[in-house]
Amino acid sequence: MDKKEISVVRELAKKVAELAALPIQKERIRLWKKHNGLHPERPMFMIDQVCWHEMNYEDELTLVCQDPLLRNIEWQLRETLYRNKHMADDRPIRDYIVAGKSFTVENISLPAITLDGGRNGAQTHVFVDQLPDDEALETKLKMPVVKHDVEATKKTEETCNEILDGILGVKMTAYDGYFHYWDRISMWRGVEAIMYDIADNPDFIHRLLKKTIAMHMCMLDQLEEQGLMTTGMDTVHCTGAYNDVMEGYSDDPEENKKADCHTAKNSWTYSAAQLFSMVSPEMHDEFDVQYIIPWFERFGLGYYGCCEPDDIKVDVLRKLPNLRKISMSPWVNVELGAEKIGKDFVFSRKPNPSNLAWDIYPEENVIKEFKETLNATQKNGCPVEFILKDITTVRNDPTRLWRWAETARSMCN
Repeated sequence: MDKKEISVVRELAKKVAELAALPIQKERIRLWKKHNGLHPERPMFMIDQVCWHEMNYEDELTLVCQDPLLRNIEWQLRETLYRNKHMADDRPIRDYIVAGKSFTVENISLPAITLDGGRNGAQTHVFVDQLPDDEALETKLKMPVVKHDVEATKKTEETCNEILDGILGVKMTAYDGYFHYWDRISMWRGVEAIMYDIADNPDFIHRLLKKTIAMHMCMLDQLEEQGLMTTGMDTVHCTGAYNDVMEGYSDDPEENKKADCHTAKNSWTYSAAQLFSMVSPEMHDEFDVQYIIPWFERFGLGYYGCCEPDDIKVDVLRKLPNLRKISMSPWVNVELGAEKIGKDFVFSRKPNPSNLAWDIYPEENVIKEFKETLNATQKNGCPVEFILKDITTVRNDPTRLWRWAETARSMCN
């Protein structure tokens, strides 16, 4: 590796280390733990899934390293510094960088086939139905095989530590509890075929689900056996995951040694069924919730939902063991959602990211959205967080997101 590039990374790491040492970072973690324990002291907020290609103000995000590993570390550090300077949220700055363990999961998913050949990026696709019948279920869906390259993981960790030279630590991560299996099925078959079969051929859908869940359970067994669960997680589905119950460590070093940190019980999971925005709570229960109960039982805590409106599904979602947070998308009735959630779960509000894409930034709309949510959740005693995500554009004006963060800070403090 080029010594000049290593020097660049180390200088950035020193700046991050200074921020990580500030008392506010411990305070943020404390607030998240209270919040996730359903004893909040105030609303929390975070910003994620940012259109970073539009955010490079005065070259603050311009990377100079060419080595892939150094470039990855450089990006983490520059992003952290940028966030802190321009749009600091409730995300604690940690005294480490993250690097991924080297592992693969074979057979967990089919390569998607689209009529457009998959060439149009993030635009819409028409997916080819690869699982039209039982023969396809039998021949195309196989039990996954997890392979961990222990030596490669060890080498990555050692190299990262050598690069950072003790300025920051290195946290090796692996599987983060992702369980959006309906997203996978949607790409295997296309949504239209699924919707027809739910109505006209439900027995086939049940056989598909049994096979799919069995595949994921098989994968989870192997991930645990090979020490590939990410524990002590900082985030889960763009929200803060800090919680004493969940972390595989505590403030007591002796307890840390006793803890089995590689089990799902020391991790969060998160699931959703976004295509079920159009089905009844009863169908949602039959074709999703009933199948994922055993999965949620294995984890310490769980998050459910994404872009689908779950305000009318809360009673069904209560069946999920260890559920702690429920997503409330821009399309929910906040009054109904807050009434249904009460004090039992975190009301994980997703503000509408389209506000950042208007011709003129609609600050009054943003404030109104905050006030409506805060009024409804305060009336019903809900722990509430604001998670701004899916930000596809700020119309090449980074200050819009900075202004959103200022508003969120004033509304949550």
